[in-house]
Amino acid sequence: MDKSSAIIVTGAAGFIGSCMVGYLNANGYNNIIIVDDFTEDEKKPNYVNKTFRVSVPREKLFDWLAADSTNADRKSIGFVFHLGARTDTTEFDYSIHDALNVQYSKKIWSYCSAKKIPLIYASSAATYGAGHFGYKDDHDIIEKLEPLNPYGVSKNEFDKWAVAQPPTKQPLYWAGLKFFNVYGPNEYHKGRMASVVFHSFNQIKKTGKVRLFKSHDPKYEDGEQLRDFIYIDDVLKIMYWMMHEMVNKHWAAQKNGIYNVGTGKARTFKDLALSIFNSMDLKPHIEYIDTPADIRDKYQYFTEADMGKLRRAGYNESFLSLEHGIRQYVKNFLAAHKYYSPQ
Repeated sequence: MDKSSAIIVTGAAGFIGSCMVGYLNANGYNNIIIVDDFTEDEKKPNYVNKTFRVSVPREKLFDWLAADSTNADRKSIGFVFHLGARTDTTEFDYSIHDALNVQYSKKIWSYCSAKKIPLIYASSAATYGAGHFGYKDDHDIIEKLEPLNPYGVSKNEFDKWAVAQPPTKQPLYWAGLKFFNVYGPNEYHKGRMASVVFHSFNQIKKTGKVRLFKSHDPKYEDGEQLRDFIYIDDVLKIMYWMMHEMVNKHWAAQKNGIYNVGTGKARTFKDLALSIFNSMDLKPHIEYIDTPADIRDKYQYFTEADMGKLRRAGYNESFLSLEHGIRQYVKNFLAAHKYYSPQ
C-alpha cells in the first residue's frame, strides 16, 4: 500500500485501536486519521506518542469527511480500520449499543462502499453466546446465534446486516473480525472490561494471590474453564496482513466476510494464572470463589475459535502460546506500566 495514502482508524484511543496505530507507525505508516472520543483523559497515554495526521472526534467524523472533498486528508483515504465500539458488556441499555455499534458502523460501511475503500471492522466472539451453534465463522449460522448480552447482540446485528448486503452495496474488499479473548498493553483504562490477565496481574501484585471462579458445572474442575486467549501482537499481524492482501488486490471478493480471530486453542484459567505467576517469578497461590449468581446462568465454560477460514484465506503465521504472550505482556508492559510499542 502506498504510504502516502491515508488510513482511518476508529477507536484509536482504545485498546486494540491504539495498538493498531502503533503497529502501523512501526511499519512506516504515519498518514493516519485517528477517530475516537478524545475527552477521556485516562486514554491519552494510549495515543499521545503515536504519529498521525489528524484526530477527529467520533461524532464529527462524517461531517469532517463531507466538509471539503478537495482536502488531501480526505481524498487520499486508502483504508479503514473500524475498531471503535461500545464494548461494555455490563451496559444493558441497548439503544447505546445500537447507536454506536450498529448505526455508526452502517455509516462507516456505506462510506467505504461509496468510495471503494477496503474495510476491516471489529466484530466479537460475544456474538456466539453460549456456543450452542459452535464457534465456526460460517455465514449460515449468524442468523441463529443468541448472544448473551446487549453488546453481543449489537455486534451480531451488524454482522447480519453486513452479510445481507448485495455486492453493489458492499466495500470492494471487507472483513469483519470476531475477536476472542484479546489481552495486551493499552487496556489500563478499561476498568472491569480489561482482560483477566490484567486483573490477575494486579491481584497478584497487591495480595500475592489470584482469585478464580469455581466451576458450577460438574464437567469442569475449578479453574478448568476454557477460553481462546490471543495476544494483541497476533491480532495486529492478522489485520496488517489483511490490509495488504486487500490493497494489493490479492484478496478476491469471494474472501469477503466474517472471520474468527483467536488462536484456535482453548486454554484454562488455571493455565493463565500459573503463567502470570511464572512471569512474575512468584510461587502460585490460587483461590477459587463462587461465580456471582447474577452471571452464573450466562457463564461460558468453553470458547475456541475455529481458525480454518482464516487459514484457507492464506494466513499462515503461527500464534504465540499463552505462556509466551503473557510473559511478553507482564515483563514488557505491566511490570513497568508501559504502553504499546512493537517488539
